[in-house]
Amino acid sequence: MTTYACPKGHVSEESDFCDTCGAKITPGAPAAPVVTPAPPATTAEPCPNCGTPRAGSSRFCEDCGYDHSTGRVPTLVAPATPGSPAELAGWTVTIAPDRSYFEDNAIDGIEFPADGKTRTVPLPPPQVRIGRKSTSKGTHPEIDLSDDDPGVSHSHALLTLSVDGVWLVSDVGSTNGTYVNDDQAPLTAGQSRALTDGDRVHVGAWTTLTLHAPSQA
Repeated sequence: MTTYACPKGHVSEESDFCDTCGAKITPGAPAAPVVTPAPPATTAEPCPNCGTPRAGSSRFCEDCGYDHSTGRVPTLVAPATPGSPAELAGWTVTIAPDRSYFEDNAIDGIEFPADGKTRTVPLPPPQVRIGRKSTSKGTHPEIDLSDDDPGVSHSHALLTLSVDGVWLVSDVGSTNGTYVNDDQAPLTAGQSRALTDGDRVHVGAWTTLTLHAPSQA
């Protein structure tokens, strides 16, 4: 099996982007030896709610959504009358290749997909993970971009419904960053940003996710 050296130190089976973190692999990089990694040290702070180790300084637990800042777990509010502002069911997100974002990235040696597809999927509360599925690495994001964008990290970003009924986006330590709307700087690992109807979240090499609030008909 041929492997490639990731600039972040990972061993990748893919030759263009690292299949662990999504970093671009330099053409002609020497094959990397296959090394069995040592079990990670369990020094991370456990989630007080479910016990899952905290990812760095991330605000939200990746498993249960516990908010380390407020000490609360996002929960669904009681159903509201149809059309009221408190009605949370029905949020959707459109996932599409974004040429403008791709060109702003200016990643050498990577071409914008000619057959990129656009799809709209439900955004169910209280939490939706964005990344790339990997059985071997144990990542199973609700928004799986494995076939959409190789620049997306396996665990890239998190959409969480706050206790105040506001959707938040958080970066969970991605390699290529998570950007909101036209911001020039990406979110730092663990940083969260409140989102509203029409806001755009940019990930990977060319993917944009646009949030849509429920219709008030």
